[in-house]
This record gives sequence, C-alpha cells and structure tokens, in this order.
Amino acid sequence: MDFIHNTFITNHFEAAAMILFGIGIVTLLVHRNLIKKIIGLGIMDASIFLFLVSQGYISDRRATIVPAEGPIYYERFINPLPGALVITGIVVSVSLTAFALALTLRLYKKYGTLDINEIYLMRGGEE
Repeated sequence: MDFIHNTFITNHFEAAAMILFGIGIVTLLVHRNLIKKIIGLGIMDASIFLFLVSQGYISDRRATIVPAEGPIYYERFINPLPGALVITGIVVSVSLTAFALALTLRLYKKYGTLDINEIYLMRGGEE
C-alpha cells in the first residue's frame, strides 16, 4: 500500500491524467445526451495533453531557447517535441469539438432531441 501511495505522490500529474481520462471515458460511454458525450471527449483530450506535458517536463532544465553567443549545452534544455504535440493536439481538439457541436445543432434542429437512442429510433423509420 505504501508503494501505491508513494507512486501517486511522485507521479501526481500522471495520476491526475489517468483519473481525468477515466472520467471522460465513463462520461462518453454512459450518457445518452450528445452534448455530454462531447464534454467527455473534451475531458479525455485534456487528460492526454496533461500526460504529454508531464512526460516532457524535466526538472532543472530550461526551455529550448538557444543563446546567440557562447557555447551551447544541449543537455540543459528540455525536449520541445511534447509541447509541439500538445499545441497541435489542442488545435485538432478545438476543431473536432466545433465540428461535433455543429453536427449536434443540426441533429437537434432536425429531430428535436439530443438523446442518441431517440435519434436512432427516429432515424430507423427513414431508411
């Protein structure tokens, strides 16, 4: 039990990312409302970004801004790749959320509900 306690204290960002991902996937799977599903997907995205940033951080290192003069010691810098992946992921996540909300709005205008089961039943009569 002490090992689990120390692991969560040492890796608290990773633990928070796993908990957030679990909350997001439960929200995505349990709820029938489309807006709640989109919120669950957003929580999952945020947890993945938190995990990537926590893995890219190295204590006692600086951002990758190379000075114009003097020697360059690459071992003093952090890896910029996780930050670049997170920025790209945020752009994709915002775009996906906007597209999903636009589709949800169209579904609501057509069917008058956001319940996925009711939409499926109404759609079954159209085929």
